[in-house]
Amino acid sequence: MSDIPAGIDLTASYFELFGMEAGYDINRDAIQDRYLDLQRIVHPDRFAGLGERGQRLAVQYAAFVNEAYQTLCSPLKRALYLLEHSGHPVDIEKNTVMDTGFLMQQLELREELGEVRESCDPESAIEAVLEHAEELMTSLQLGFVTCWKSGTADDLEKAADFARKMHFAEKLISEAEELEEQLFDS
Repeated sequence: MSDIPAGIDLTASYFELFGMEAGYDINRDAIQDRYLDLQRIVHPDRFAGLGERGQRLAVQYAAFVNEAYQTLCSPLKRALYLLEHSGHPVDIEKNTVMDTGFLMQQLELREELGEVRESCDPESAIEAVLEHAEELMTSLQLGFVTCWKSGTADDLEKAADFARKMHFAEKLISEAEELEEQLFDS
């Protein structure tokens, strides 16, 4: 067995690694199948006889496969990755200036989330917050795709703005899911 796992190129894009064209819409089943194949190829146990160097390489390849998989499966990470590979990298922690309407919407959703515990029906309240946040995320994803597909510099900047907003929506969904777990899994 060689030192380099067959079919793995650390310089390939994540889309190339998974045998698909770069784009926002993905086939989750195909990614899952390819991920399992790649995991078998790079599993460190397969490289046990290659010594320390072989083990290090196996760990690097496995980390690359895992990062690619996590990126492609996450709507936000996938959007950021597409922007980066389009020459428009986005640091979502910086440049968080948002339009006033979006910020007001975020405040309202966070207020709804804050009121869940005091609600007479916390289960319905958390479901409503999650539904609103997921609708927002879907809308942001559609906006991202439209702008990203256009590919003009102006539209790629708009796509970056959608990605920044997706970051806020993703955090809200995550916080709502955590609260739901706290309230109902106890």
